[in-house]
Amino acid sequence: MTRVKRGNIARKRRKKILKLAKGFRGSHSILFRTAKQQVSKALKYAYISRKNRKRSYRSLWIVRLNAAVRPYGITYNQFIERLKKNSIGLNRKMLSQLAILDHSAFQVILESCELRS
Repeated sequence: MTRVKRGNIARKRRKKILKLAKGFRGSHSILFRTAKQQVSKALKYAYISRKNRKRSYRSLWIVRLNAAVRPYGITYNQFIERLKKNSIGLNRKMLSQLAILDHSAFQVILESCELRS
């Protein structure tokens, strides 16, 4: 039986990993074994961070809403409760944007909540 050398396949596999490791410091971007470890760690952290970003943005929107409704004498919790009671279906991101960019529209939402509660 003839010998199969597999050179191309192994080189492609290594080059793929080293391409992902480009920009890493020191031997982490040059040596295959360390690069493989660092790439797997980096991909793991990237996956985790994509989930964490959603969490941190939601908490930011909540903080902004709380700051926006405090001058009107209510807390964030009471505000969300009144929104649900009056079946206003805006999410926290949109409410936060309204509070920052369009004060008059946000004030209309607040007044409609207070009138009907």
